[in-house]
Amino acid sequence: MTAFGYTLSSEEHAPRALVANAARAERAGFEFLTISDHYHPWIQAQGHSPFVWSVLGGIAAVTDTIDVAVGVTCPTVRIHPAVVAHAAATTALLFEGRFHLGIGSGEALNEHILGHRWPTPEVRLEMLEEAIEIMRELWTGETVDHRGAIYTVENARLFDPPAEPIPLVISAFGTTAAELAGRLGDGLWTHGSSDEAVATFREHGGTGPTYAQLNVCLGDDEAMCRKVVHEQWPNGAIPGQLSQDLPTWTHFEQAAELVTEDDAVAGVTCGDDLDAVVDAVRAYVDNGIDHVHIHQIGPDQDALIDRWEGGLAERLRAL
Repeated sequence: MTAFGYTLSSEEHAPRALVANAARAERAGFEFLTISDHYHPWIQAQGHSPFVWSVLGGIAAVTDTIDVAVGVTCPTVRIHPAVVAHAAATTALLFEGRFHLGIGSGEALNEHILGHRWPTPEVRLEMLEEAIEIMRELWTGETVDHRGAIYTVENARLFDPPAEPIPLVISAFGTTAAELAGRLGDGLWTHGSSDEAVATFREHGGTGPTYAQLNVCLGDDEAMCRKVVHEQWPNGAIPGQLSQDLPTWTHFEQAAELVTEDDAVAGVTCGDDLDAVVDAVRAYVDNGIDHVHIHQIGPDQDALIDRWEGGLAERLRAL
């Protein structure tokens, strides 16, 4: 059975708007929420990037049943894993069993701010593996002393540990990270455009849920929707490792100058073609994705939620 979620894009919305959108998505019948954890937006036109842990507290106060996942945070460079463990434990208690923690090896845009050298992908995965060990140790509520290859933790104890283990959904867009997710994760965060990451995750022992985001810009005016995507989400067309290693929004804006409108909307349903949304979700499901979260690009979130309530939800669930 496929679950359908609503993406809270921290880069495009202010904190109070994110909380209000979360409450409305629950009322509309979405089964889960995802929220991004970024220090910066990719480009200035997006305009926002609030502190995710504060926003999560607000969401916990205005929702009752919907599951919530951070998608994703990096517990290695910008924030020490012991601090992420503390934040996640408190958040899990507020959500009373509705919280999942998505984690990944990070992007330079968000993690370089403290002046540390940006590690290679291989080193970042080593850091992530040690971070997972630290966080899970701390979530037991026992006192932790850890001296590893990368991190040191001394006399650390969470006096408010989570009531139950927090599911860790590990981000992977390549086979090496997918292997790590299969070995250590409780789920996989990936893209839905191929089945390679999901297959690798399963081959290496992964049994949990698989998450992927579907980008759309629904609305009555297709031309306007295309324009919104080009102006506010050109980063979606910046390929490969480049999107992981650019350190500032200025660099992303420079790269985005090479992105045409056709490039930006490739793979993004624009306008009112709900058949295209259904077809895109079907492809995700065929590629092994069982948690599809829909990201409505731009300020008009009503355009997605109104269509969801008006029949899109029924059509997608019929798949």
